[in-house]
Amino acid sequence: MKMVKKLDSATAKSHSQISKQQLAAADALPLPLPLYLTNALFFTLFFSVVYFLLLRWREKIRNSTPLHVITLSEIAAIVVFVASFIYLLGFFGITFVQSLIIPGRASHEDDDEEEEIIIDDAAPCKIIKDIHVQTTVAEEAKALPEEDEEIVKAVVEGRVPSYSLESKLGDCRRAAAIRREALQRTTGRSLAGLPLEGFNYESILGQCCEMPVGYVQIPVGIAGPLLLDGVEYSVPMATTEGCLVASTNRGCKAIMASGGATSAVVRDGMTRAPVVRFGSAKRAAELKLFLEEPLNFEALSLVFNSSSRFGRLQKIKCAIAGKNLYIRFTCSTGDAMGMNMVSKGVQNVLDLLTNQFPDMDVIGISGNYCSDKKPAAVNWIEGRGKSVVCEAVIPEEVVRKVLKTDVASLVELNMLKNLTGSAMAGALGGFNAHASNIVSAVYIATGQDPAQNVESSHCITMMEGVNGGKDLHVSVSMPSIEVGTVGGGTQLASQSACLNLLGVKGASKDLPGSNSRLLATVVAGAVLAGELSLMSAIAAGQLVKSHMKYNRSSKDVTKL
Repeated sequence: MKMVKKLDSATAKSHSQISKQQLAAADALPLPLPLYLTNALFFTLFFSVVYFLLLRWREKIRNSTPLHVITLSEIAAIVVFVASFIYLLGFFGITFVQSLIIPGRASHEDDDEEEEIIIDDAAPCKIIKDIHVQTTVAEEAKALPEEDEEIVKAVVEGRVPSYSLESKLGDCRRAAAIRREALQRTTGRSLAGLPLEGFNYESILGQCCEMPVGYVQIPVGIAGPLLLDGVEYSVPMATTEGCLVASTNRGCKAIMASGGATSAVVRDGMTRAPVVRFGSAKRAAELKLFLEEPLNFEALSLVFNSSSRFGRLQKIKCAIAGKNLYIRFTCSTGDAMGMNMVSKGVQNVLDLLTNQFPDMDVIGISGNYCSDKKPAAVNWIEGRGKSVVCEAVIPEEVVRKVLKTDVASLVELNMLKNLTGSAMAGALGGFNAHASNIVSAVYIATGQDPAQNVESSHCITMMEGVNGGKDLHVSVSMPSIEVGTVGGGTQLASQSACLNLLGVKGASKDLPGSNSRLLATVVAGAVLAGELSLMSAIAAGQLVKSHMKYNRSSKDVTKL
């Protein structure tokens, strides 16, 4: 069995004042005497026998006696000399030899950081690996109960699957701790610095994350207030990028000073597109025509809608490729993001179609014509989730005083950067400055699926002069914002708190779907603020300066 011993340098100095070289020598030549007496004994023996032998050899030289003729006392002196020499060599040489064998060891031994040494009980005092830990976590120092030690050993040896710990133990926190310890022993690498305590592991069981060993901390900043449709919102943003929250906050300030922004949800429907195959292209075409017949759509809607209280089929769009047919179902999903909801409805429809088209082969419930978590023209054109447009008019004075630029420069930059530049790059839905920055930060803070940032960040930013060119009209059009206020990560405590801050926590009882639509407009409003501020920074030549101030640090965070 392996165990972890921690040697804190400050503790070692205050209690024993024993150097690491002394510890190494004591490990190499364990003796019953205290270390300081052992050292004194061997130093005395070494110099005494050296002095004795030198005197004897000088006498032999004077008397012309051969040196190889030795007495019993000289033999004993030579033996003592060899023994003391070996001890002193080990005492002074172990650290030097280890520094050659294990690169970087010597340079780390004087560090004030805590040192972790993993020792194998089967081979006492044999150092397997030492790991220098940058961040100390209190629970790492706690010894596991004997029962848990046995389970850890079973996981390491492969007798108990790591994924089954929650079901076997009935305690998610305990399962995470045991899995964490088993992982450290298996890999020989420490997870100190990755928090374990302070998280409700029962809340993620079977729905958010499997085989947890801790959780990652991401700071949450607040941008705002964002004045949107007459209401002020404080927008939570989870990010590790310096300057992002500050920049979005400046955009919110400009919008507030201009009387606020307005928004509209123009489409609301989640999609799923299975792929089916027939023996001929003609049969695939027959199903396409069948699905596009209005009378058949009504019958299919009844089957689809029976799978959920909130899921309502809106339309079916088909695309044919030879013998293969891609069927894109679009439905409303209430306040849920809706992927599971639409998938259930689609499965019901496929079961019905299989009875009417027995030669239909269902290849997959998703054929990528949906399209989920991938940049796709179908989402850019047809929309997916919530399609939102958001706009504001920024007076000339606000542009000059708050954004530190002018209307003409912003309009020109937007045309050459967001429109022309993106077209030159062959962008798909990327006609913006950094919409994905804001979308990702808000998504992580509110428990959305971060991977859906791919299509949710599709955005075209428009800027033009109005009122004789004095004021700035700015807008963002985002056709596929995929958000929900129930299900998934939205129920976790931290994410739920951020949703509550926005006033969109949970499902709306009065108007199903209104909370998720409101969250989508807040995302678009925050993107509008972020676009306005970043474009102004670029136009004013402030981008590099601001990032040098907020996004770089001379601090060595490993020592904090």
